[in-house]
Amino acid sequence: MILVTGATGFVGKAVVRRLLAEDASRRVVVALRRDNQQWPERVLPRVTGDLEPSTEWSVALEGVSAVVHCAARVHVMADTAANPLDEFRRVNVQGTLNLARQAAAAGVRRFVFVSSIKVNGEATQLGRSFTADDAPAPLDAYGVSKMEAEQGLHEITSQTGMEVVIIRPPLVYGPGVKANFAAMMRWLARGVPLPLGAVHNQRSLVALDNLVDLIVTCLTHPAAANQTFLVSDGEDVSTTELLRRMGQAMGCPARLIPAPVSWLKLAAALVGKQDVAQRLCGSLQVDIEKTRRLLDWTPLSLDEGLRKAAKGCGREAGL
Repeated sequence: MILVTGATGFVGKAVVRRLLAEDASRRVVVALRRDNQQWPERVLPRVTGDLEPSTEWSVALEGVSAVVHCAARVHVMADTAANPLDEFRRVNVQGTLNLARQAAAAGVRRFVFVSSIKVNGEATQLGRSFTADDAPAPLDAYGVSKMEAEQGLHEITSQTGMEVVIIRPPLVYGPGVKANFAAMMRWLARGVPLPLGAVHNQRSLVALDNLVDLIVTCLTHPAAANQTFLVSDGEDVSTTELLRRMGQAMGCPARLIPAPVSWLKLAAALVGKQDVAQRLCGSLQVDIEKTRRLLDWTPLSLDEGLRKAAKGCGREAGL
């Protein structure tokens, strides 16, 4: 059996669906704060509570041979914690390592940890991609906590022999995606003119199906043991090109105004949205050559990912 944490989230839910579809005899354990929803027949819900340094995982780990750890404290836009880094560490580092130690003691063979490209950093120079073997350079509390969790997992591996696989995704999109990606799709669907027609950056993204496929591959592939992998759709695009291709996928051509990037950055600074300007105008590229080579893994195309996202998000938004 496979334990999935964060199974009610965007990625975790898709992992559970894929695991059930792949093997008609497979049973999947999901760790929950509380059991308040219906699950398919082969899903075994086990209540553990929150991801905490003191959480008891013995019930959830019973009979489990592998863990997919998706649960985390993620980006908090209006964080009210007195010390956000301490709170990220309590959940993402101490909570994760508590689970991993108990998993190793319970005889779990492999632990797949969904980390973040933020461990590498926030941006790349145009044409120079992050690689899985780069020295970590996180800049925010979330990225620091993911890096420290990775370091702790490596220590547990050396002490116990449990295999650990680390996956660092960039922005994940797909049916049900929220936040800025969903907002861009709504703007395109409504025909809103966007001043993003002259952005010549390069960014890597990963379709939900591609990330889930890699996670499932890493559960069993011999070459994945104790490795770190970056993941993407295998094609980098500018914000301008992404919007154009997103519009094509949705059947509503993008209306883009070629405003200078310097104007966009100035406008963002005036309203305190420099981080948004960085994501829209800056570059963040990842090199997945190691992932392709070691795992003989090939992602679905960006255009296919966008078509699936458009179809799913359109249904949810009533577009």
